Amino acid sequence: MGSPLETPGPFYKRVLLKLSGEALMGAQGYGIDPQVVQLFADEIKEIARGIQLSLVIGGGNIFRGVAASAQGMDRVAGDQMGMLATLINAVALQDALEKKGIDTRLLSAIEVRMIAEPFIRRRAMRHLEKGRVVIFAAGTGNPYFSTDTAAALRAMEVHAEIILKATKVDGIYDRDPVKFPDAVKFDELTYMDVLSRQLQVMDSTAISLCMDNGMPIIVFNLKEKGNIKRIIYGEKIGSLVKG
Repeated sequence: MGSPLETPGPFYKRVLLKLSGEALMGAQGYGIDPQVVQLFADEIKEIARGIQLSLVIGGGNIFRGVAASAQGMDRVAGDQMGMLATLINAVALQDALEKKGIDTRLLSAIEVRMIAEPFIRRRAMRHLEKGRVVIFAAGTGNPYFSTDTAAALRAMEVHAEIILKATKVDGIYDRDPVKFPDAVKFDELTYMDVLSRQLQVMDSTAISLCMDNGMPIIVFNLKEKGNIKRIIYGEKIGSLVKG
C-alpha cells in the first residue's frame, strides 16, 4: 500500500502581519470593539501554531498624531500619543489571543516595563523560534515614522519572509474602490509602481524600505474569514507587491 497523502505545509514559515488600529473599531466610530478583537484572535489562532508569527498594530482608532499635528499640536507630542495608543490595542489583542491558548509576547519600542518587554531584536527572534506570537507595539519608538514603517523595519529585523497588510478591501486598486465602482484591481505590482502611482498601500518610507531590502508585501481583505490562512498556505489572495 502506498503511504497516505501528506497535507501540504505552510508556504510561508515566518510572517509579519500588519493590522490597522481602525480595524479594531468595527462599526463604532472610536475605540475597540471586543467582538472584532475576538474575530481577529480566532483568525490568528488558525495559523499561529503552524508558523512563526509577529504582528504590528496601529493606533488610529484611538489617536492619530498626524491629524493632531494638522490641528496645531506639536508633531512629536502627537506621535508619542499615537505610540501609546498602539500599546492599548496591543494589550487588547494579547489578552484575546492568550484567552484562546496562544502564547504571546508583547514588545514595546518605548519602555513600559509594567506592560511590555522592551524591544530587543534577539529576544524577539528567540520568542518566534519558541512558537510565541510576538506583538510589536509603539511603532519604531520615534516620531515622524508610521506603524507601516515600523512593520517594514520589524519584518526586516526578524527576517520575516513577507509582510501581510490587512485592509478593508481585497487588494490594491488604481483608486478608491469604495468611491469608484470602476476602480481596477492590481494582482501584482512593483515597488516603483506603488511609489510612482502614489497608491495608498503603505507610506512611501515603508515602501522604500521594503524595496531596498526585497521584502514582499501582500495586501488583502481581513474581513473575509480565512484569508490569512489561505495566504499562508500559498493561495493567491489580494495584491502582491515585490521587485
